[in-house]
Amino acid sequence: METMLPQKQAEEAIVASLNETESEVGGVREEEKELQDHSGFSIKNLLWHGGSVWDAWFSCASNQVAQVLLTLPCSFSQLGMLSGILLQIFYGIMGSWTAYLISVLYMEYRARKEKENVSFKNHVIQWFEVLDGLLGPYWKAVGLAFNCTFLLFGSVIQLIACASNIYYINDHLDKRTWTYIFGACCATSVFIPSFHNYRIWSFLGLGMTTYTAWYLAIAALLHGQAENVTHTGPKKLVLYFTGATNILYTFGGHAVTVEIMHAMWKPQKFKYIYLLATLYVFTLTIPSAAAVYWAFGDELLNHSNAFSLLPKNGFRDTAVILMLIHQFITFGFACTPLYFVWEKVIGMHDTKSICLRALARLPVVIPIWFFAIIFPFFGPINSAVGALLVSFTVYIIPAAAHMLTYRKASSRQNAAEKPPFFMPSWTAMYVFNAFIVVWVLVVGFGFGGWASMSNFIKQIDNFGLFAKCYQCKGPAPPAMAAAPPPHGHHH
Repeated sequence: METMLPQKQAEEAIVASLNETESEVGGVREEEKELQDHSGFSIKNLLWHGGSVWDAWFSCASNQVAQVLLTLPCSFSQLGMLSGILLQIFYGIMGSWTAYLISVLYMEYRARKEKENVSFKNHVIQWFEVLDGLLGPYWKAVGLAFNCTFLLFGSVIQLIACASNIYYINDHLDKRTWTYIFGACCATSVFIPSFHNYRIWSFLGLGMTTYTAWYLAIAALLHGQAENVTHTGPKKLVLYFTGATNILYTFGGHAVTVEIMHAMWKPQKFKYIYLLATLYVFTLTIPSAAAVYWAFGDELLNHSNAFSLLPKNGFRDTAVILMLIHQFITFGFACTPLYFVWEKVIGMHDTKSICLRALARLPVVIPIWFFAIIFPFFGPINSAVGALLVSFTVYIIPAAAHMLTYRKASSRQNAAEKPPFFMPSWTAMYVFNAFIVVWVLVVGFGFGGWASMSNFIKQIDNFGLFAKCYQCKGPAPPAMAAAPPPHGHHH
């Protein structure tokens, strides 16, 4: 009975606190009723105010696959078909598990804070604050450093991808000039206040990636296998681990999990959303990468962007344009948490005026723009970010933080969330978390870091910094001259 009491109290406290937060979020229940009453009339509510389970699912799913769809076929050529499929499933499940851990820690932090009557009315809780509240300032510093760097480069990757894609429709301008143009366009994301307001965007985003994924799969199958196609992968360790790390990066899109949860009316429902989003993502990433690899084989080793090999037609142009819009959305997704951090640093986080906040956020966009122009390497940068940043941000830190938060018997007893039904005991959770930490440290960070950094440095040697047009047509750079000439190249 005694163990039951604190648990019951904790549950009651959480229910009470959730009711409080609901009334704080501006009468969410009334808002839901209002939505039912005015669903036909209130377009603003329909497009703008998202906080349901569905909104979170769309946010997670559309945020997980963006331009990665276009680099996965290249990863398959580095890994071979079997490894490519198995590693996607492995990292997909692992990513869903660590997203679950993040949601558990968020609920724990929120439950503890609300017992102290802290209000989050004008404040978006972020991952580093959860780490700070549960484990102290050192963890906060580590979480903040990794998360911000990861999101910074996540945004950089979106910009590079925009330039890389638009080039396939219009090659009158080089990719660097396109990066300047898209940097300016993406800067408009400073006007979107928070993840509540991504409802229509994440819905559209998922539709766009779904179209693109099936376009890639069908176009590759219709194209058939290129003549003399070879599938030699995996043949080099460097390439194998670079490809593996890109997949680690694919399912590590949850640096914004806490912000997406915080935008929900009932964040305790988040637990399985990420897993359901991942299962849907599998239906996009596995068929498209497998089909493109089957059709083009080793050619993909020198084409990080799958669009570059498919014939130019209306379907491809549509896919390119949809990916561009989606990258703009994903840029906003990756940047919004950075805006929040910056607002907190300069003390503007609770400012009501959208325009003032937008002005205050602009300095965040400038370094992103700058990095995208220095390192325009579309595929290799994904793997480098995956190995050095995602490995910690998304896998190692959540697993280690969970182990430390619940190391004492008392904290396990009063835990806001008990272990899930398929993990019968705390010990099983510990073992699994320890496995994740060790695996990702050795394979993801160790081997992956070595491989992706060597690949990244090779790209700098070949193309130089501030490269004007990365992997564009024209004579092969001397370092690549030994490679067989690419065929089936329609420009």
